[in-house]
Amino acid sequence: MGLLPVVALVGRMVVLFGLLMGVPLAFTLAKHDAAEDAFLLAAGITLACGLGLSLLTRRFKRELQPRDGFVLVGLTWLVLPAFGALPLWLAIPGASATDAYFEAMSAFTATGATAFSGLDALPLSVNVWRCFMMFVGGLGIIILAVAILPLLGVGGSQLYKTEMTGPMKDQKLTPRIADTARAIWVAYGLLALACTGAYRAAGMSWEDAFMHMCTTVSLGGFSSHDLSFGYWNSPAIEAVAVLFMMLSGVSLVLYFVAWRSRSLAPLWRNAEVRAFYAVLLGSVALISLYLVTFGSYASFTLALRHTAFHVVSIATTTGYSTHDYAVWPLFAPLHMILLGCFATCAGSTGGGIKMVRMLLLLKQSRRELVRIVHPNVVNPVVLGGAAVSDRVMQSVIAYMMLYGATLVGFTMALLFTGLDAVTAFTAVVACVNNIGPGLGDVGPSLNYGSLTDLQTWLLTFAMMLGRLELLSVLVLFTPAFWRR
Repeated sequence: MGLLPVVALVGRMVVLFGLLMGVPLAFTLAKHDAAEDAFLLAAGITLACGLGLSLLTRRFKRELQPRDGFVLVGLTWLVLPAFGALPLWLAIPGASATDAYFEAMSAFTATGATAFSGLDALPLSVNVWRCFMMFVGGLGIIILAVAILPLLGVGGSQLYKTEMTGPMKDQKLTPRIADTARAIWVAYGLLALACTGAYRAAGMSWEDAFMHMCTTVSLGGFSSHDLSFGYWNSPAIEAVAVLFMMLSGVSLVLYFVAWRSRSLAPLWRNAEVRAFYAVLLGSVALISLYLVTFGSYASFTLALRHTAFHVVSIATTTGYSTHDYAVWPLFAPLHMILLGCFATCAGSTGGGIKMVRMLLLLKQSRRELVRIVHPNVVNPVVLGGAAVSDRVMQSVIAYMMLYGATLVGFTMALLFTGLDAVTAFTAVVACVNNIGPGLGDVGPSLNYGSLTDLQTWLLTFAMMLGRLELLSVLVLFTPAFWRR
C-alpha cells in the first residue's frame, strides 16, 4: 500500500484543520468584519480537499510503522500551513501567496516572524486566525491527532515520538500514548485559561486577551498590534506576559507529574528547570546592570522592567517586544538571541536546542576533560541522578552537528541572495530556533516583508526544520530511509 495509508491520515487532519477554522469564523460572524467571505471560502476548500482525500484513500489502513510517523509529520507540516494561508491570502489586500504561506508556517511553528505590517487595521478574524494557528501549532497538531487517532482505529505512538521535542522521547506519563497526549493538552488548556483571565484582569480586552494568550502559552509571539506589547505600555500586562512565558518555558510533562503527585517537588528537583530559571534570572540581572552602566536607562528600576520583559521574551523564543531593543548596545540583543537558542525546556512549546541538550553537552565536555587526566576512569554522564545512555548522547551530538551545519548552510544561502551578514545570520538563527525577530532588516521594529521570495522560502523551510528538530525532517532525504 506504500504511503497511501499515510496520505489517508493527512486527509483526516486536513478535515480537522478545516473545522478549526470555525474559531475565526465565529469572530467574523459576530463582528461582521470584511473577512467573512474569505473564511467561508477557505473553510469550504479545506473541508472539501480533506474529505475528498479521505474518501479516495479510506480503504488503505494499517498500523503505522516508524518511518510512516516521519512521513506523516513532514507532510502534515507542509500541507496544513498551505490551507492555513488561504484565509490570509484571500483577506489581506496585496498579500502574496509566498508571504501568506510564510505567515502560516510562522504561526504553525510558533516562530512569530511576520511578513505583514498594518496589523491594527486587519480584520479581527484574521488576527484571531494568525494567533489561533499559533496556539494549535505551539504544542503540535500531531499531539492533538495522537489523542484522537485511537478513535479512528490508528495507533499514534510513532507520531508522538516524532513530534515531541527533546532528546528523551520514549518517556511516557501514562501506559497508553493517547492518554499521554491528552494529559499534555489538559495541562496546556489549563495554562491557557489562566493566562486569558490574567490578561483580561490586567487591562486587555477579551479579544486581545484571547489572541495574546494563544501566542503566549505557545511561546509564539504574534500580536494583533504593530507595536506588540508597546501598544499598551503597561507594567501590569508586561508582568503577566513574563509570568506565563516563564511558566510555558517549562515542560508540560512536569506539570502533569506535579499535579498527579500533588507536589511541586518534581519541578524543583528537575535539573533542567533549575537551569532554565537560573539562566533567565542571571541574564536579567546582568543585562539590567549592563544597560544602566552604558547609559541606556537612567534608573535600574526602568532598566529591570524592560530587560526582564525582553530577556524572557527572546530566551523563551516568544519574540514579543515593547520597543526596539536593537538600539541597545550590541552585547544585550546578541546575548538574548543566544539564550533563545537553548534556554527553554524539552517538552515545552519553546524552540531551540533545549536546555537539557545544553546540560548534556556540558557534562559530556567535562567527562572528556576528566578522561584526559584519568583515561580508565568510569565516569558516566549523569542527569537528575540517573546515568544517560550512550544512545541518547550520540543522538544529542548528531543533532548538534546538524544544527551547526544548518545554521551555516542557510546563512550562506541568504548571503548568496545578497542579504547583509547581520540580517542573514540573525534571521536564520531566529527562524531555526523559532524565535521570530532577528536584527538588521528583520529586527523587532521591522518585519520579514522586505525579503525576496527566495529568501522568504528559505526561511520558511528553516522554521519547519527547527520546529521538527532537524532530524525528523532531514531523515526523509536519506536513501536508507526509503529502502525496503
